[in-house]
This record gives sequence, C-alpha cells and structure tokens, in this order.
Amino acid sequence: MEKIEPGKYVEMVYDLYSVEPQGETLVHQVDADDPEKIIFGITPGVIKPLEKAIEGLQAGEKFNIIVSASDGFGMHNPEDVARLEKEIFEIDGKFDTERIVPGAYIPMITADGFQISGKVVEVTDTEVVMDFNHPMAGKTTRFSGTIKTVRDATDEELHPAKGGCCGGCSHDNGSSCGEGGCCGSEGGCCH
Repeated sequence: MEKIEPGKYVEMVYDLYSVEPQGETLVHQVDADDPEKIIFGITPGVIKPLEKAIEGLQAGEKFNIIVSASDGFGMHNPEDVARLEKEIFEIDGKFDTERIVPGAYIPMITADGFQISGKVVEVTDTEVVMDFNHPMAGKTTRFSGTIKTVRDATDEELHPAKGGCCGGCSHDNGSSCGEGGCCGSEGGCCH
C-alpha cells in the first residue's frame, strides 16, 4: 500500500468539529461519495497540523487532530468586516430583502475579480455590514476522518488546466473551493 508523501493524490473523508469549553459541535462533514481531494504537499491552503497528521498514512487509516485557531482557520480579523453601501445589493433598482438578511452567506466579487463569500452581519437603512472572515476563524477545531485513497498523482492533477484546489475539489466559491468544501464557508481543511 502507498503512504501519503509529497506529490501523492489523496482522498479523505472527515467530520469537522468546533471545539468549545462546553463541548464539540459538528460543523461540516465530507461525504464518502464526494471526498476531499488534495495533492499532498502541493495543494495550497491545507491546514498544516492536518497535513502533518495525515503524512505517512495509508488508505483505510484514520486520523484525529485538534487544531488551534491560530494554526487552523486563523483568528477573527476585524479588518475583514466591511460596511458596504446598500445599492450594491440592489436588483433592478430594488434592495434584495429576501437574500440579504443577517446570517446569510452571500457570494461577492472582489476588486481583483475573485469570488468570495461573506456573512451578512447587519442591514441598516444605508449599509450592509459583511464579515469576510472564515466562519471557523477564531475557533479551535477537530478533524476526525479516514484516508480513502492514496496513489501517485497524474500529470493532469499536478498541472490542472483550470484553477482551484489541485483540480480535485469540485466546489467553487472563489480563490479555491466553495461552500462546505475544502475552503468553504461551512468549514473544510483549507483556508
């Protein structure tokens, strides 16, 4: 059996928990039918303690790692909270009151053309306050899962024609992966 080492294609399934003093809360599950796909040591943004925990594992082996906020999804950054004019959220001259509500995650485009997801924090008479921090920012997390596949990466996987997570992640919300996926707004192994 092959072991996880740099350049290997890896598929894994896992549960992601938020670890609080009062206990753990399941925040994301990666299903066996749609596993997390990375090229070990090459896919950008994989959380380093998770990467270290799975190195050397073989298909079928389990992992369980607790990751501090600073080593995982980062600390909450107040500079990633923005006050945006309400006009940005208008459709045909009318504010979108159905989608732009506190707690909703809204896909947006940066000035550089990247799609990102932000959480609506507040809607005022003139502004919408958006938080673009990762939803798990500032939280200790635990990854508990199983390695599904370990094999040599193909040339196409090492050099994908399109952007994204090594060409293996099937989600899309901007700079890498999307809602609930490897970089997603509901959690996942990348940030």
